[in-house]
Amino acid sequence: MGEIKYLLDSNICIHFLKNDIKVVDKLHEVGFINCHLSEITILELLYGVANSISDKKDANKLKLKLLEESFDDRILPIRLTFESFSIQKTYLRKLGTPISDFDLLIGCTVLVQDLTLVSRNVKEMQRIEGIKLENWID
Repeated sequence: MGEIKYLLDSNICIHFLKNDIKVVDKLHEVGFINCHLSEITILELLYGVANSISDKKDANKLKLKLLEESFDDRILPIRLTFESFSIQKTYLRKLGTPISDFDLLIGCTVLVQDLTLVSRNVKEMQRIEGIKLENWID
């Protein structure tokens, strides 16, 4: 069996960008090359930069640029998730337990790409049927 491949959720990337030692150590342990990002994560982080306090905006923009460059060819597109997203969204709506579209797109990327999601948002993400999930923070 090969090494586990991971998709890092936005909240994990924020901890990484803040140099959280738990996340940094875990990335070294599992191998940075085994970790991926979703285009949605980049979008959410860009939104965070746009909402930054003005004197931190440039520094945060640079951090995000360096993060994107570090992951380069491991930033996964969301187009492949559309069918899975539709099925999961319908399933969760019928159960009365919907989750946000962005989180669901990230979760469906995990399903379609056969990855393990690393997220602090376990409560919501675990509702996605068939998801593999780890929390490197708590």
